[in-house]
Amino acid sequence: MLKNKVALVTGASSGIGRAVALICAREGARVVVSDIQQKGGEETVALVRAQGGDAIFVAADVGKPEDAEALVARAMAHYGRLDVACNNAGIGGPQAPTADYPLDGWAQVININLSGVFYGMKYQIAAMLKTGGGSIINVASILGAVGFATSPAYTAAKHGVVGLTQAGALEYSAQGVRINAVGPGFIHTPMISALEQDAGANAMLVAAHPIGRLGRAEEVAELVAWLASDRASFVTGAYYPIDGGYLAR
Repeated sequence: MLKNKVALVTGASSGIGRAVALICAREGARVVVSDIQQKGGEETVALVRAQGGDAIFVAADVGKPEDAEALVARAMAHYGRLDVACNNAGIGGPQAPTADYPLDGWAQVININLSGVFYGMKYQIAAMLKTGGGSIINVASILGAVGFATSPAYTAAKHGVVGLTQAGALEYSAQGVRINAVGPGFIHTPMISALEQDAGANAMLVAAHPIGRLGRAEEVAELVAWLASDRASFVTGAYYPIDGGYLAR
């Protein structure tokens, strides 16, 4: 599906990002693996290469616009083009009711989870326009569609990612850049590992998904890979939940 394409994946040292990098490579893409965690990122590159793929690691903090610009520049310098970008990097942030939410926590979550996607898109779109277009997939959340008590910053940021996705799609789809968002439910990743270790919390999470389990990173990655490919050539400006029925309740 992605033969001869170049794919950039942020937050690719583990979880959904790593799964996206591996599936993009499996489908034939050359992959730019990026994260602030160098060790995990290099492990992802090693996994890609072990399955016969081509990948490089570029350290970048998505919350810094200069890093986002340099990341795309490195991809272009190394591979000569950018066809796919998955803006996946994000953090959960503090948990507290809105009136008690720490100001520094709010600023950090909004910067990484929302501004980071904007910074990425800004430079990714410019690069894609130079070579005839591409596909951007932003990883939002089920919380891009509904609220979640004690997570006001995360919820606001993910709603913002959906709106940003739609705005970008309206602006650039006619020029060959498709932009979509995916909305994972609760997925087995390091981000929710603490919740999974609490038997009561884990049971509540599972019960919230009518399918009767949490999701796997590979399941989200399969959707991302499809959206990245030409098989989704008429899909843009869309928000795809992948949530085991969470939003259908």
